[in-house]
Amino acid sequence: MTKKPVHSALGATHPVGSEQVTLFIPSKDQLGQPIDQDYWTVEALGTLGRLFRGATAFPPGKGVWRDDTKGRILLHEVTVMVVSYANKTDLQKNLHELRTFLHRFGREANQGEVGLIISGDYYGISEYDEG
Repeated sequence: MTKKPVHSALGATHPVGSEQVTLFIPSKDQLGQPIDQDYWTVEALGTLGRLFRGATAFPPGKGVWRDDTKGRILLHEVTVMVVSYANKTDLQKNLHELRTFLHRFGREANQGEVGLIISGDYYGISEYDEG
């Protein structure tokens, strides 16, 4: 018996994206002050959707971030995860625009670190380009 490719067995045309991109949108800035999480979630959805064909924001969950620059204090917060699946070509082609958004988010939301996972690798951005 010949196995069908997964996309054929599912009735899909082909895999659209294999690179999982996950961005964390916290509820606080690095000083523990609330940020406009809804605004940044919508901005992230729009950016990832435009760059990679779509994105989904998962409901808030509890999170913690250790700030090593402030004596390793723990900042507890509510975090939204925005997930997208990109094909390799789109990911490479749009890295500059993704960087621009991530650095703007870090600056404007006063983040100690912007956390992004691409295909299982965590990237922490803590120094931001000037806007």
